[in-house]
Amino acid sequence: MNPIDTRPSALVVGAGIVGLATARALAIAGHRVTILERSARAVGASIRNFGMVWPVGQRSGPLFNRALRSRDIWREVCRDAGIWHDPAGSLHLARGEEELAVLEDFMEMTGRDRDYRLLTPSEVGALSPVARTEGLLAGLYSADEIIVDPPAAIRSLPRYMTEKWGVSFHWETPVLEADTGVAITAQGVLRADRMFVCSGPDFETLFPSAFAELPITRCKLQMMRLGAQPDDWRMGPSLCGGLSLTHYGSFSEAGPSAERLREMFQVHYPQYVAWGIHVMAAQNASGEIVVGDSHEYGHTLDPFDNWMVNRLILDYLSGFARFPRQEVSHSWNGIYPKLTDGRTEVVLSPVEGVTVINGLGGNGMTLSFGLAEEVVRSL
Repeated sequence: MNPIDTRPSALVVGAGIVGLATARALAIAGHRVTILERSARAVGASIRNFGMVWPVGQRSGPLFNRALRSRDIWREVCRDAGIWHDPAGSLHLARGEEELAVLEDFMEMTGRDRDYRLLTPSEVGALSPVARTEGLLAGLYSADEIIVDPPAAIRSLPRYMTEKWGVSFHWETPVLEADTGVAITAQGVLRADRMFVCSGPDFETLFPSAFAELPITRCKLQMMRLGAQPDDWRMGPSLCGGLSLTHYGSFSEAGPSAERLREMFQVHYPQYVAWGIHVMAAQNASGEIVVGDSHEYGHTLDPFDNWMVNRLILDYLSGFARFPRQEVSHSWNGIYPKLTDGRTEVVLSPVEGVTVINGLGGNGMTLSFGLAEEVVRSL
């Protein structure tokens, strides 16, 4: 006779990174967890990104600490589940005086809290076979960042979570209605003590009024892959050009120099600013180079890639990096919800017993594990 399972039960809607992180936190906290996913596998923004776990881009304080916690969880999970990951670190390059001023001021403002180094061009060249050192002024190196391969990692985590914590997955199970203690699905009715809605499309359809009241839009980003590099060649740290210094919130801590750089880009790179382009490169498990990206906002977005945007990305990339193999093998886009009022996430309860976790923007891989722990702990 099987013993009665007295653990509190939880339903998680969405098997992307936010849903997986929430399920992990719930399972560790002693819940019996079931994940409901409308597709046969995760196919959204969680697999259409760089795979960068990126503390360097987060503002000092709670967000930076959350990113470091998420990175530590990624390391633990990847080691335990045998998931490929690369503790590659990151390099932000300065090729102009305005960019150098941002790096120097950023180091001065954050030096006590972050273990970063400002490298000379020769030191950058010794660390990165990719970076163009001619005309380079300096590079900011951080060892905090790791890379995972999003399609492989998100595909592997469900099996690992089932084996380790007994998390149950119901694939191809769209949720039609959600209320206190009950989820009505296409396959029947499921009941639980708590429910967590962690998918943007499900949040919008299950609680349309709550969604409509938020200052939220959608963001489309375009990315590419360069073919696998020859002879198992590795690029070392992930690489960012100067445009990234105005994209990530952390570098605004540099103060006036960051604003001057932003103004300079508006004059000299108006198309890049208009399309929200900043350019970075990382290498996946197969040796391919993932490059991007752009940021186009709106509630209804063109489903097709804009090749002009891709061309702008590749042109800028060629100015600070070179690769043995540079042919584009794949191009794609991803779409995620984005808050427009500066907030970094949505955590709300539209009805008793249901928590929505959403709106992380482009920071899902970097922040989800840490945020999920915080949310579950608060409950």
